[in-house]
Amino acid sequence: MPNYRPYPDYQPSGIDWLGNIPQHWQVKRVKDIAEIVNGYPFDSEKFDTDNGIPLIRIRNIFGENIDLFWNQKAIPDAEIKNDDILIGMDGDFNVAWWNRGYAMLNQRICAIRTNTHANQKLLFYFLPLQLKRINDLTYSTTVKHLSSIDVGKIRIALPDANEQQQIAAFLDRETAKIDQLIAKQQQLIELLKEKRQAVISHAVTKGLNPDVKMQPSGVEWLGDVPEHWDIRSVSRLSSKITNGYVGPTRDILVSTGVPYVQATHIKNGKVNFDDAYFVREAWSNSHAKSILKEGDVLIVQTGAGTGDVGIVTKDEEGFNCHALIILQPINEVISGEFLSTSLQSQYGYSVLYSIRTGGMHPHLNCGEVQYVKLPIPSRVEQDAIIQYLRTQNEKFDVLMEKAQRQIGLLRERRAALISAAVTGKIDVREVALLA
Repeated sequence: MPNYRPYPDYQPSGIDWLGNIPQHWQVKRVKDIAEIVNGYPFDSEKFDTDNGIPLIRIRNIFGENIDLFWNQKAIPDAEIKNDDILIGMDGDFNVAWWNRGYAMLNQRICAIRTNTHANQKLLFYFLPLQLKRINDLTYSTTVKHLSSIDVGKIRIALPDANEQQQIAAFLDRETAKIDQLIAKQQQLIELLKEKRQAVISHAVTKGLNPDVKMQPSGVEWLGDVPEHWDIRSVSRLSSKITNGYVGPTRDILVSTGVPYVQATHIKNGKVNFDDAYFVREAWSNSHAKSILKEGDVLIVQTGAGTGDVGIVTKDEEGFNCHALIILQPINEVISGEFLSTSLQSQYGYSVLYSIRTGGMHPHLNCGEVQYVKLPIPSRVEQDAIIQYLRTQNEKFDVLMEKAQRQIGLLRERRAALISAAVTGKIDVREVALLA
């Protein structure tokens, strides 16, 4: 950390990974400086969705964030409050700061509570370092598990109360600055995604010539289209419209065989098969209607990703699939890539969304998808549009990758700064006082 000075004198900490610490610091165990609150194994009789308060489970904690999407409510038993530190004691041992009022902890989470805010903050910044080390040491084990007793035994190096406050203030200020820079890069990525979507949507519904004569499409949400373009339903663009097998998979999956594509593999317009699911060749042949061909367009038929679209490449030819709508384009009329791109446009997404059924469990069926109408230029113009979009997508990809790299560097900088400050490798007492 070249921007900060080390302390003048150091002493051995007695902790191998920590090394030397400032001469005036002391090593203490978590249980000597903090109260540890254990979670409670709530049963169904303790749930009260009308009068309870939030119950935090281990799957609610993601890194430093707490996602209450899975929130349930419970009668008070294992109570926490603002500024408590929460630790997930299974999996990645995530650490989070709680600031949303009173709540309950379910089992496999513990809360840590000290007497001062500064002490609490230093623990919050320090604990991920030690827990990551434990996590790395247990990486190859099938079950990673901590107890609150294990947490209590964690050793931490601490200065006096005044210096704790200085370090905490410094880290709060500097990490906030870095977090703002990360947020700006994340906003940039979202803006680039929106811009790319707008470019795609305009190209496949308006074409590339800004001076072309337009006419009303007669289709809701579509507006005007180039006068020389055709409007066709999916049924008039496809030689085959069918769907993959939709029955239970527990008796058909095997460790090797014919790759079996599922909804989870359809991402960003592609088929991202992960070698996780296979079926026997005989089973695939008996369900030949869903054997994939290069150029086929796949639409997720049910579940959270309903309406997601992907195109089959030569690499996926011969695969079979589960619960996906398969459109086999008429090549003389439309290319698979243009059909896939059109369905991924804002117009295509809106139409597919509008014909979903099922409410909380969305679903698409072939009988509705076949009536979706799309604007269709000539094959020559389709190819020109696709080539243009490939070039534009490459530019967007470069910009987004650059932003992602910047986020990675900022996160590394943040982690390094925290590590150096809470382990005494840098002296921030003077700079902590600077605004």
